[in-house]
Amino acid sequence: MSFAPATDAHVHLMPDRLMDAIRDALSRDLGWTIDHPTERTAMESVLRRQGVDRYLALPYAHEPGLAAKLNQWVLEQARKSEIAVPFATVHPEDDVRSVVRDALNGGARGLKLQCPVQDAAPNDPRLDPAFELCAEYNRPVLLHAGRAPNFGDSDAVGLGPFREFVSSYPEIRVCCAHMGAPDVDGFVAEARAHDQVFLDTSVAMSAAIPETMDFDPGSVADSVFEELAGSIMYGSDYPNVPYEYASEREHLLSRELSEEALEGLFRDAAARFLGE
Repeated sequence: MSFAPATDAHVHLMPDRLMDAIRDALSRDLGWTIDHPTERTAMESVLRRQGVDRYLALPYAHEPGLAAKLNQWVLEQARKSEIAVPFATVHPEDDVRSVVRDALNGGARGLKLQCPVQDAAPNDPRLDPAFELCAEYNRPVLLHAGRAPNFGDSDAVGLGPFREFVSSYPEIRVCCAHMGAPDVDGFVAEARAHDQVFLDTSVAMSAAIPETMDFDPGSVADSVFEELAGSIMYGSDYPNVPYEYASEREHLLSRELSEEALEGLFRDAAARFLGE
């Protein structure tokens, strides 16, 4: 079974040196072996073969001073691409307002933050200038705000800081990556309660490594995807996953979902998240 064309709402596009550092960390901390390509055209070839005709290109800066140049690089790559939708990032110790304003003026469609790696919760006041600009420019925010796969000891993740963000910035469309795993029920409740809250499925809905996420994707009923058809977006976390790209899509497509739910999952929710 296939569903195409599709939007992949969670793909990482970064220079090789940063990808190598991320993969070294995933190998060290989780024992993952990853062999997917990291060069843009090679990545896009895989995505196209899987029926993806658009993807959100997500960077993140693990230390201060990287974000501005990284954002410029992503925007340049996106200008060469027919299917990349560029996002920007910022580190909380940067000149946050300047970095984010430059990226949004340069064409970034949204902001991506990797909260535990950047040690900055969604309610971190250092990030307020970034969120104020996203509200001003009507740009969405995509957050790694959940504890999976190995951030249970981090103060930067969890339902509490995410809920505070939603309360503080009700005008901003915000997505919690990875369904908020392992606290999926709580993040699903946030999406039910707030029209501006989105979730993406990346890794959490793959049956390949449930032990890594401390979460069983089968515990999410089909009715959740039906009810939240405009709020749950398909995402893969490609290319930094230790299994074939098709794995997560196959698990999602094996569900008995209506055409409306499939449209929402693979296309419409992402378009709504982007404000289209």
